[in-house]
Amino acid sequence: MNPMPFRHRAARPRTERRRPLLNALLAAALFVGIAAPHAARAGDVPRLEVDATWPKPLPNNWIIGQVGGITVDSQGHIWIIQRPRSLTDDEKGAALTPPRSKCCIAAPPVMEFDADGNMLRAWGGPGPGYEWVGREHGIEVDDKGFVWIGGNADNDNAILKFTADGKFVAQIGKIAPSKGSNDTTQLGKPAETAIDEAGRELYVADGYGNRRVIVFDADTLAYKRHWGAYGNKPNDEKQGAYDPKAPVAQQFGNPVHCVKLSNDGLVYVCDRINNRIQVFKKDGTFVKEWFFEKNTLGNGAVWDIAIWPDPKQTYLLSADGENNEIRILKRDDGSVVGSFGRNGRNAGQFHWIHAMAVDQKGNVYTAEVDTGKRIQKFKLTSDALK
Repeated sequence: MNPMPFRHRAARPRTERRRPLLNALLAAALFVGIAAPHAARAGDVPRLEVDATWPKPLPNNWIIGQVGGITVDSQGHIWIIQRPRSLTDDEKGAALTPPRSKCCIAAPPVMEFDADGNMLRAWGGPGPGYEWVGREHGIEVDDKGFVWIGGNADNDNAILKFTADGKFVAQIGKIAPSKGSNDTTQLGKPAETAIDEAGRELYVADGYGNRRVIVFDADTLAYKRHWGAYGNKPNDEKQGAYDPKAPVAQQFGNPVHCVKLSNDGLVYVCDRINNRIQVFKKDGTFVKEWFFEKNTLGNGAVWDIAIWPDPKQTYLLSADGENNEIRILKRDDGSVVGSFGRNGRNAGQFHWIHAMAVDQKGNVYTAEVDTGKRIQKFKLTSDALK
């Protein structure tokens, strides 16, 4: 009601008389717009909200450094590989001699968490029978419980295989100089691995030194095949800096930063610096490619991929550590249907988002390097799993 005292006044124009009704309708529309992101509908595009309480505080006065890899195992547990040597003296002050401060001590490189954020176990570092990597990069856990890790320091040209409790099993390659993108015995600073459980094959995004995908038998570790961009034979010729105006690169750039496998037999590869995802069949036959944020310079726009866990694997999530966002893509055509995140320090923001993983419930876990040095969880709020 109008709070003004009654007095005679000229009739208002019709549009003005209707304004209260229009305002009411606008308010209702705004209310629906605010509520809509939380209304679950079958077939929704994934919508996620950060869980600022995850993970729970670490035990033993531990702190983590740059997180070089993250994955989810068949039990829904989250595994990370982090870089204790990336911590500054200020961050690991309690470990100095004499101690500089009350906190903290570097956590072990390999850590396992449950979905609630409880740390379950931790291990890693030098041990008998193997040489530990110089800079931790990439982690995968197969259905048999074996943990596969790599590294991207100068001589980290191997993949190490451990049991879930950290017992060394075997390795591919050596912590020694690389032999190039067509050698079948040595790797080239591999970035990430993926397991084809049905075929028991290990796919390697290889990597920061080499320019290829290479495949090994996951049990015998025997070499199977490898390929470069467009399914061609890779080479190690010097490449110039990425130029968005230049012709499309016919070789992968460095790093070949991720490899993921879908249930329908496709292999997705992150060509990070060239801002593209290339898609192959398992034998290396090229299928298609998609470009994203082609004008992105620096460290590139395609850092990692996670495949959405609905029955059709409808979507891909693509982490972009230069623009610090996660894009949601339709897997059939690569079109962008959503995104979340931005550069920043607050919960839900990123600084150099480096890797990510998604569990069977649609929760997304992210890992950051450089000065980010953290992991985050994003909980699914839409009905995107049917």
